[in-house]
This record gives sequence, C-alpha cells and structure tokens, in this order.
Amino acid sequence: MRAGTMDMDVSGQKTGIVAKMKRRGGRGDQSPLGTWFWDIDRMLLLLTLFLIAIGLIAVAAASPASAVRYSGEHHKIAPLYYFWRQLMWVGVSLPVLFGVSMMPVSMARRMAIGGCALFVLMLMVTPFIGVEANGARRWLGVGFAQFQPSEFLKPLFIVTVAWLLSLRAKDAELPTVLITGAMTAGVAVLLMLQPDFGQTIIFCSVWLALLMIAGTPVRILVGLVALAPAGLVAAYIFYGVARSRIDAFLFPGVEGEGASDHFQTNAAHNTLTAGGWTGTGPGAGAAKFGLPEAHTDYIFSVIGEEFGLIACSVIAVIFLAIVVRVFVKLLDEQDEFKLLASAGLATQFGAQALVSMAVNTGLAPSKGMTLPFISYGGSSMVALSVGMGLLLAFTRRNPFLTRSPYVVRWSGE
Repeated sequence: MRAGTMDMDVSGQKTGIVAKMKRRGGRGDQSPLGTWFWDIDRMLLLLTLFLIAIGLIAVAAASPASAVRYSGEHHKIAPLYYFWRQLMWVGVSLPVLFGVSMMPVSMARRMAIGGCALFVLMLMVTPFIGVEANGARRWLGVGFAQFQPSEFLKPLFIVTVAWLLSLRAKDAELPTVLITGAMTAGVAVLLMLQPDFGQTIIFCSVWLALLMIAGTPVRILVGLVALAPAGLVAAYIFYGVARSRIDAFLFPGVEGEGASDHFQTNAAHNTLTAGGWTGTGPGAGAAKFGLPEAHTDYIFSVIGEEFGLIACSVIAVIFLAIVVRVFVKLLDEQDEFKLLASAGLATQFGAQALVSMAVNTGLAPSKGMTLPFISYGGSSMVALSVGMGLLLAFTRRNPFLTRSPYVVRWSGE
C-alpha cells in the first residue's frame, strides 16, 4: 500500500491518517474534544445556546429604546449600540462557557472555591470604593472595565456551599449547616450594604434549597423558613430601598420614593401586553420607549411587545426545561458533591429567571434582576457562562470511568 495512507500494525489494527480521521467525531474518539462532546449534556448545551441567540435578538430590539433614553444633547448613542456590545460579550463568554465545561470535576471545584474567596473579598470593598449607579454601589473598576462581583460570586459560592455540605457524608459531626449559614449571612450583609435586595434573596433561597437537598433535619428547615418573615420585616424596617419597593407593590397609590418603582412595574406590564399574543413585529414596538432599563431589567417586556406573549411563554418553557432536565439527570447521581452543586446551580438559574419574569409581569416588586442569558450586561453574561460551564462540567457522564477494565475492546474490523 502507499505510504502514509493505510498501514497495518502488528495486531492487525489499521493505522495512518485515514484511519485516524475516521475515528474523529465518533463514539470511539478519545481526544479531549471528542470525549467532551460525547460526555456533555448536549441538549442542555443546545438550550443554553438557544437562550443566548434569543438574547441577542431581544437586545437588538431593546437597544434603540435605551439609546434614546440615555442619549443627551451633546451625547448621542447609536440605536444598536447595546446590541454590538452584547455581541462582543457573547464572543467573550462562549469560550469561557466551553472552557469551564471541559474542566475535570476536581479542577472545577478548586477553581470555584478559590474564586469564591477572591470575590468575597471584592464584595467586602464594593460598598466603599465601588462605582455608584442609580443609588447603589455594586460595581468595581473604571470605564469599560467595570464588573459586578456579586454576579461572579453566585455560581462560585453555590459550588463552595455544596462542597461543604457534601463533607457531612464523610463526617456526620461536622456543623455544615452552621458554617454555610454563617457564610450566607455574611454575604447577605455585604449585599445589603450595596444595597442589593434581589441578590440577597437569591443567595438565601439557594442556600435553603441546598439544605433541603442535603437532607437537613426537618426541624432545622422549619426553623429557618420561619425566620424568613422576620427577615422581611427587618428589611422593611431598616432597609429603605426594600421598604419603598414593597410599599409601591402593595399600595399602588403611594407617593415618594416608591412612586418611581410603581411607575416602572406599570410601564413594564403595559409594554409586555402591548403586542398581544403575536407581537407588533421586530422594531415596531412603541411602548418600549417609555420603559426604563429596557435592555436589562425589563427586556422580557420588550420581547412581549415585539414578539408577543407566545414568545414569552416559549422562553419561560425553555428556562423550565433546563431546570427540569438537570434535576431529572440527577435522579441517579451517586456523587454527593456533584448532586448538590448541580442542583444548586440549576436552582439559582431558575430562581433568577423566575424573579425577573415575575417583576416584568407585575407579580413581584422591582428588584433589578436580569433575565439569564437574555438581558444585556457583560458581568451577567460572563458570570452566567461560568455558572453554566460548571453545571455542564458536573453533569458530564463519562462511560470510560465506570467501564470494567476487563472488558475486551474490539476494533470491529
């Protein structure tokens, strides 16, 4: 035979370029990329990419309204300014998502724990040296390089808490509830100093969900749940932003600080329903121009106006499908850490989407919560990519890890 085309090794196996190329991309491909492709939950990855694509379309629809709102007499913002920036952030985020999803579980866990410590330190200094916007200090950095530490902390904190709770399986005497509770309380205090009431709710809710999944005694869970109303009352009394937003939500005619929040929820509801079931069509929406933060917090309403309530329902179903798929996949998971980490990340993802959609539909007071992978924002997009990358890494199933070493491998030829 011609050299370099096909040779036979001593065992009769075909070698050479052609034979190697035939094995690429198939089930027998044991290259790092091939192994990753067959181990990854491809449906979960596809749904995520679908959300990112929807987000680009939605930001393109909302960008002109936000450009008009934030343009001034001497400063004009191009109609698609936010779309082009979001496209850039997607270009940055996708390699992050794929890169993190390729990590071995041990490496991903170490990265998350180290990152959690780093971003907690950043969260500690944010209320003092952070950039102020809309009355809150939630960002660090200057100019183009600004980022929100709490967004990055969310997935890393969840993995860290999952790791600590999983240690109880090895030593039942470890006070994991007390340790993780103190950590969550500390993060909550730092978030309230910014202030960021919405993120505080997400962190606390995911912690409670992880305790439930970890098999924490019912009496402890009941006690913690009973503290929730007390926490809300304390927030209402001592936290002015929470008080104004709760007042605006419960008493629509309230005057003062809460009036602006009531205006936002009203504008969001009116925009959401302005297009009916099928929408006005891309770029044809008019109500969005009266909507504050159309490209971030209230992008779901823009989708409702231009693409219709049916499109909104489809997006809600996609979020639900991602969460349900993860939990169904975890039904036979034996590794305590991977179970807790994956469940926590899926809970955080679903809870954030639920809160954002509830605010847009008027079912919850305004919280400044972005819609995952759809709202505009560099910090949000990159941090969500880290979280989804971790989720994909922890839900990977590698058949070679559990296959008996005594099984004979045949070439089939």
